[in-house]
Amino acid sequence: MTDPVKEWLSVNELAEWLQVSTQTVYKWRWEKTGPVGYRIGRYHRFRREDVEAWLEQRRDKPTGDEEVAS
Repeated sequence: MTDPVKEWLSVNELAEWLQVSTQTVYKWRWEKTGPVGYRIGRYHRFRREDVEAWLEQRRDKPTGDEEVAS
């Protein structure tokens, strides 16, 4: 069974995982362009599955001109 605590990411954990700054995460929140987030008290938290779904939506698709690695 998955540890429910590890399913929630803080802003710092999300930024580290995606290799972006915390300012970028806050900017995404402000612009409403980032993954779905939750405000719990004064903290922002992100469910890992929501972040993975957001990443999948943003995934680059090969255009046909690009060589696909096997």
